[in-house]
Amino acid sequence: MTTPWLGYAPGHAWDEAMDVEGEIRGPYEAVYSEIEQMSQEDLQQRAEAFASTYLAQGVTFDHAGEERPFPLDIVPRVVSSQDWDIIEPGVSQRVRVVEAFLADVYGAQRCVADGVVPRSLITSSQHFRRAAAGIHPPGGVRVHVSGIDIVRDQTGIHRVLEDNVRVPSGVSYVLSNRRAMSQMFSELFATMGIRPVLEYSQRLRKALAKVAPEGVEEPTIVVLTPGVYNSAYYEHSLLARTMGVELVEGRDLEVVGGRVYMRTTAGRQRVDVIYRRVDDDFLDPVQFRPDSQLGAPGLINVARQGNVTLANAVGNGVADDKLVYTYMPELCRYYLGEDQILPNVDTWRLEDDAAREEVIDRLEELVVKPVDGSGGKGVLIGPAAGKSELATARKRLELDPRGWIAQPVVQLSTVPTLAEDGLEPRHVDLRPFAINGGEDDIWVLPGGLTRVALERGQLVVNSSQGGGSKDTWILGPGDFPRRYRTGRRRDEVREEIADIGGIHAVPQSNHPEDQVQGQHQAQQQQQRQRQTRAVAGNDTC
Repeated sequence: MTTPWLGYAPGHAWDEAMDVEGEIRGPYEAVYSEIEQMSQEDLQQRAEAFASTYLAQGVTFDHAGEERPFPLDIVPRVVSSQDWDIIEPGVSQRVRVVEAFLADVYGAQRCVADGVVPRSLITSSQHFRRAAAGIHPPGGVRVHVSGIDIVRDQTGIHRVLEDNVRVPSGVSYVLSNRRAMSQMFSELFATMGIRPVLEYSQRLRKALAKVAPEGVEEPTIVVLTPGVYNSAYYEHSLLARTMGVELVEGRDLEVVGGRVYMRTTAGRQRVDVIYRRVDDDFLDPVQFRPDSQLGAPGLINVARQGNVTLANAVGNGVADDKLVYTYMPELCRYYLGEDQILPNVDTWRLEDDAAREEVIDRLEELVVKPVDGSGGKGVLIGPAAGKSELATARKRLELDPRGWIAQPVVQLSTVPTLAEDGLEPRHVDLRPFAINGGEDDIWVLPGGLTRVALERGQLVVNSSQGGGSKDTWILGPGDFPRRYRTGRRRDEVREEIADIGGIHAVPQSNHPEDQVQGQHQAQQQQQRQRQTRAVAGNDTC
C-alpha cells in the first residue's frame, strides 16, 4: 500500500505540518499516523463521499453561477495551543479597535480632529453611511459578529490580511466541517483534546439577547435573509435553526409606530433584534436604494430611536475598507494605547506620490487589491500577471489611487491537502469568528474557517475563486505530546456530532497617511424575479 504522505515536500512557504528537516511537527503527529495507515484510494473515496453528502445537505456555494458542494479537504488543519494563545487575543484586540473606530466615525470623529486619520479617508469610503451618523446602538455594539482573515507568512508570523465586519460569512462551513470530520476521525477527537466549536450558535444568541434594546428582558430575535436563492442561504437557515429563532425575509417585516414587527399567522409580533444578512444598500428603501424589496422601509429610523438592534450595524463597511486597514496600527495605539498583537501585512498607500511611483515601477513584484473588493475579485498578483494586465493595472492606479492598495507577495503558509497523486502542500488562510456581547465580552470561536487554495501554487484561497476549506483543530492547553494526550470522552464526541445535523516593503507604521459577488448587478437582476425575491448579498468567504 502506498501511503498518501509519500513524496510530500514543502516549498518555500512555512509548512505547518513538516519542518525544513522533513520532520513532522508535534501538533500533526497523530494526524500523520492516522493517515499513514490509509491508502490514496481510501482517502479519495472518503473525500468523494464528503462531496456527495454536502451536496445532498445543501452545503453549497455559488461559483460562476453554478451551485457546487463546498469542497472540504479531508486533512484537517491543526493549530497548537501556543499559536492560538497569540491568535485569540489578537482577534479580540482587533475587534475592540474596530468598535472604537466605528463609534468615533459615526460620532465625534476625534480620530480626525487629533490627526490620526484624514477626514477624506472616511468620507471617500464607498461604505461610509451618512444615515448611520448619530445612531447609538444598544450596548454600544456595532460589530456583533466579525471575521478577521489571518495569514501566516514565510517566517511563521501570523498577520491580519483583512477585516470583515459587515456581514461576514462562512461559519456554517465551520460547523458542517466539524460534524463531518468528527464522524470521520472520531478516535482522534477522543484523544487529541480538540476544542469544540458547536456552541457557536448559542453563544451568538446569548450575545444578541444581551444587546437588545433597553428594557427588553426576553427579546424576539430573527435572522433576516435575502431569500432562498442567496448563495449563503444554507448558512442563514442553519443559524436560525440552531439558535432557535425565526428566519425572515424583508416582506415578513413592517414598521409601525416606531417599532419593527414580524407578520405571523397569529398576528403581528414585535421584533427586538435583527441579525441581518442583507447588505446596507438593500436594508431600508427609505434611506438607501428605493427599489429594494429585501429589507423593510423605516428600519433605520427605528434603530435611531433605539427600538431595534441591527446586527451588524449599518455603516460598518467603512472599517472593511482596505485603505482604512493601513491605519489600524495607529488606531490601535490611539484608542487602546497598545501595539498590535497581530500585525498587518506591510502595505503601500497609493495616494502618496512616492509610494505610488514605487509601486508602479515594481508592479510585477507586488500584489494590488481594490480597497472595496472581497472574495479575491480584482486582485492582481504581479509575478503571475501578463504584460497587458500589468499595463492596464498601471493605468488604473494612476487614475484612481484612492481605490487601490499594494502589498508584497506573502507566501501564505501551507498545509497537507489531498491532491490527485497524494498529499501536497497547499496555501491557506484562517478566518476566526468573534462574537461581541458588549462590555468587553468578546468570544473568539476556537477554530474558524480555514480556506485552502486547491490548485498548486495558487495564493487566492476564496471559494469564489475555486478554493475549498478544512476543519480547523485547535488543541487544548498543554498542546500535544509525542504520544496521544487523553482528551475528551467518546460520549462527548458523539454528543457534539449530534448537535448539528528582494522586495523592500514599506513598513506600514512608517507610512505618512464577506465578496460582493457582483453584488449590485446580481441583486438588481434577481429583484426583478418576484418569485425568488433573493440576491447574492455581500456574504462571502
